[in-house]
Amino acid sequence: MEFVDVKLLTTAVRQEQYPDEALPEIALVGRSNVGKSSLVNCISNRKNFARTSSTPGKTATINFYEIGKRFRLVDLPGYGYAKVSKVEKEKWGEMIEGYLSTRKNLVQVIQLVDARHKPTADDKMMFDWIKSYNFEPLVVATKLDKLKKSQVEANLTAIYEELELNEESVLIPFSSETRVGRDEVMELIEYVLTDEKND
Repeated sequence: MEFVDVKLLTTAVRQEQYPDEALPEIALVGRSNVGKSSLVNCISNRKNFARTSSTPGKTATINFYEIGKRFRLVDLPGYGYAKVSKVEKEKWGEMIEGYLSTRKNLVQVIQLVDARHKPTADDKMMFDWIKSYNFEPLVVATKLDKLKKSQVEANLTAIYEELELNEESVLIPFSSETRVGRDEVMELIEYVLTDEKND
């Protein structure tokens, strides 16, 4: 599966700005600067399609990307960035939770974590939230290219253990720079959509 027809459908900060619920949606969640936009760019084969920022915490909108009139990828604001005000954090938290808890056509949540570090308290909280809503745990460990080969196994094991993943969980090592894990992410999306259609 390749994404040929990809477009930014809309950006939203409030529920009334969301697009219709005609297509299934897969949400991407993760800490600020974990690489959600880079993942969208990588799997869509478009270098600067999703805006990336070197400044964590800059993306404060929900971005809806429509893929081939078949489904949408929804890039939610990054969480856990310390240098924004408490009010901003609360606003983003409400935005994320509001989308995740009310969106009827949300079929899966994919959580991105930074492969260089153990999951943070915010990562664990988000992971537990995802499970509480009965979504299958799907985790993508980004920025794999920043690790030495000798570090990869230990870091992935740390993520696996910190999030208490099990045999049914999915953990995909990924790099938008080297495109490692791109095919696996594409297959994961196809699996989610096929599974949703069969339901």
